[in-house]
Amino acid sequence: MQAALATEGLAWLALAVLVAGIVRGFSGFGSALVYLPIAGIFLPPTWVIATTMVFSIIGPLPLVPRAWAQAPMREVARLAIAGAVAVPLGVVLLIRLEPEAFRWLVSLVAVGTLGLLASGGRYRGEVSAIMGAGTGFLSGLMGGFIGLPGPPVILLYMSGQKAVAEIRAAILLFLFMIDVVVLATLLVRGLVTAEAAVIGLLLVPSYMLGGLIGQRLFNPARERLFRGVAYGIILLAAVAGLPIFD
Repeated sequence: MQAALATEGLAWLALAVLVAGIVRGFSGFGSALVYLPIAGIFLPPTWVIATTMVFSIIGPLPLVPRAWAQAPMREVARLAIAGAVAVPLGVVLLIRLEPEAFRWLVSLVAVGTLGLLASGGRYRGEVSAIMGAGTGFLSGLMGGFIGLPGPPVILLYMSGQKAVAEIRAAILLFLFMIDVVVLATLLVRGLVTAEAAVIGLLLVPSYMLGGLIGQRLFNPARERLFRGVAYGIILLAAVAGLPIFD
């Protein structure tokens, strides 16, 4: 516990998690896109992902019941099963990744995701079984590799073809499930140290508070505003996390 409390940048991590929770609470996605670029400044890659998974599993628990009731569960299950298959492969790649390369990848994926979302570069139509499985597999691979399972499924669902609440619920629930698989895989491979786990637990209150604030703020009638705010926050975090500013 003392070692975790003495972690360099812990206050910045707590602030990043609070903001990440708010973004996820009102948009249904984006917490890892906010937290990972900042966490990469202070922690090694495996710790970054381990801490992310700890608070990402515990923090959203108050939001899960509503998401479960609103999400298209058949689609979510298909995504999650395919994602679970790919997570171990992603973790194998993570082990071989240098810290600086990790930070570049996380920030570039965040910026690339924002660019596609802002330009309208996302799928428009119904989610077929094959498309769902492929998206889930790619999400799981990215979740194990750089801790970012969200972008593929976000790009798939943010199409405007479903109700906003249904989209938010599907993304939130899928990411929750994949986070469980990623953490379990890291534990099996012995990549979660006690200190990393404690740091993740210390960040839970900030994340839960942020999630509740974000959920309270969310208003479907102002969806475009909330998306714009989420995009802006993610972009700032991605730029701040680039190694060029060290």
